[in-house]
Amino acid sequence: MFTVSLVTYHHHLADIRQVVDAVLNSSCTCFYIVDHSRTSLLGTQLSAVRDGRVRYIFSKNRGYGAGHNIAIREAVNGGASYHIVLNPDVSFLPGTLEKIISYMENTPEAGLVMPKTLSPEGEILYNCKLVPSPLDLICKRFLPSRMKEKRMHHFMMKDFDYNRILDVPYLCGCFMTLRCSILEKTGLFDERFFMYPEDIDITRRIFSAGYRTVYYPEAAIVHRHTQGSYHNFYLFMVHIVNMIRYFNKWGWINDAGRVAINQKVLELNREKRISAEH
Repeated sequence: MFTVSLVTYHHHLADIRQVVDAVLNSSCTCFYIVDHSRTSLLGTQLSAVRDGRVRYIFSKNRGYGAGHNIAIREAVNGGASYHIVLNPDVSFLPGTLEKIISYMENTPEAGLVMPKTLSPEGEILYNCKLVPSPLDLICKRFLPSRMKEKRMHHFMMKDFDYNRILDVPYLCGCFMTLRCSILEKTGLFDERFFMYPEDIDITRRIFSAGYRTVYYPEAAIVHRHTQGSYHNFYLFMVHIVNMIRYFNKWGWINDAGRVAINQKVLELNREKRISAEH
């Protein structure tokens, strides 16, 4: 039994129709759409979607993770074994969700799974990352490509084969399949983060609790990623403020946990490196 949630903000049904249709074409038992808009217009539009699995929730905007937590709590209380967190700008083919759930059923140590992520043009998006240091994010954001290429190559785990299953300590929040029994032990999204580092934080907590956080390329999605904080000053400031909160929580320079996690991940994946000879 698995459930799905989507957090929207001033989206019309036409904006999210691809992901809505993809979810409703799956065997999920409940599809939570948490609307953070100022009006419930989307709820009115969704009344035309005649599927009893849709659960529309109009809620005050307390952030991306907080919105998904509303759905996750209901899913856990309803007995769901797995819960899938989605962005509004993803899409996927029929059978994708079932393939991921099947993998988790056969991999009981997996607490979190993310599929291969492709751009609309079919290119791989490098969403497998090590736990970041402040310098990693400063380099990624502000340095020109030629000055940061080597560091970003390492940070985004490009030394590894993205066509093989990998253990990853920081998985992108655009698509996360979570094992509910583990969330009851590790906790849900940290609601101190309004947006952005909640995916780093929850992946890290699940991995640190001794469970696998897995990149699973046998299933694939398309992500129309717009990198909003690169083009919108308000979102840029939200990103900065919430990354400060993240490093205040885990540590800035002296984060021994980050070092230990990244070393462990590199060791777990040592046989999956891309060889220069191949």
